[in-house]
Amino acid sequence: MINKIIDFSIHNKFIIGLLTLALIGGGLYSMTQVPIDAVPDITNNQVQVITQSPNLGTEDIEQFVTYPVELAMSNLPNVKEIRSVSRFGLSVVTIVFDDAVGTYLPRQLVAEKLPEVQAQIPMGFGKPSMGPISTGLGEIYQYTLEVDVDHQGDYSATELRTMQDWIVRRQMAMVPGVVEVNAFGGQKKQYEVTVDPNELRAIGITISEVFSAMEKNNQNTGGAYIERNHQAHFIRGEGLARTVSDIENMVVKTVDGIPIKIKDVGTVRMGSAVRYGALTKDGKGEAVGGMILMLKGANSNTVIEQVTHRIEQIQQSLPEGVTITPFLDRSELIAETTGTVTGNLLEGGLIVIFVLVLLL
Repeated sequence: MINKIIDFSIHNKFIIGLLTLALIGGGLYSMTQVPIDAVPDITNNQVQVITQSPNLGTEDIEQFVTYPVELAMSNLPNVKEIRSVSRFGLSVVTIVFDDAVGTYLPRQLVAEKLPEVQAQIPMGFGKPSMGPISTGLGEIYQYTLEVDVDHQGDYSATELRTMQDWIVRRQMAMVPGVVEVNAFGGQKKQYEVTVDPNELRAIGITISEVFSAMEKNNQNTGGAYIERNHQAHFIRGEGLARTVSDIENMVVKTVDGIPIKIKDVGTVRMGSAVRYGALTKDGKGEAVGGMILMLKGANSNTVIEQVTHRIEQIQQSLPEGVTITPFLDRSELIAETTGTVTGNLLEGGLIVIFVLVLLL
């Protein structure tokens, strides 16, 4: 058999040459399609169940949240290990599955158990949810929102954080291969109502009534429709609060025919959520930025290329003077790593060719 193959190759050199060129071309194309990364991702097949409960201490988190989640997940098939972390206001349970079951079947099994877990957790103690489909090496791109010299002082840290949350993050989440976009730095804007207890006591209103009034008056509602002249006119009620004035004019209760509004019992102002950290850059003070997480198993170079293209589109939506500046781009590390490997392979190939020439 081997002699026949050698004989055919000697008498059909042109065909063998074409097959060799096709093999080389196929190899080069396959090399460009392989999801090469700077370092191998050795993360095991795991699913994280995260529960946030800001009002609970560590002991309560472990007893009422973490333990029910661990108990419900312990009888799932192909589970290798379950580990957890309970901290103040946070529970993280990691379920490790066999690698052979794939990525999405474990998440489906965990998702089917979450309603059962939610029924066991006391009301108000948090709602468990699954973490993103990513790994510890999923951080592929990090950036900051920079303000140029001509517009320094025009945008506060709160305004930059609002741009990150409502402009950059929402458009970046639609990029294929991007599983999550996290924000850092700045202050998250919120409306704050400071209630005067003396006014409540004088009017006879409880804090629960104030809370209930604000909750009911901060929503849009839809009704039926009125048919007139063969046309349907849809009814819609707009009650979503958009400004400080909208909140101030919400009616809490009517006392002796006089409407008592929020501004009569308290003060409304713009504030910020509780901060648990900050972001600084180049020693120039506080900055606002984001981190992009890649989908598990995706091609890093392809995703980063699409992210870069989307940033060019998002840049057109930002106000004048604000730019998206990357400070961590994994494609540069991948290029250096693959360049080193390519150089080593070429050197090894030249050495093999040189040895073959000497032997011939």
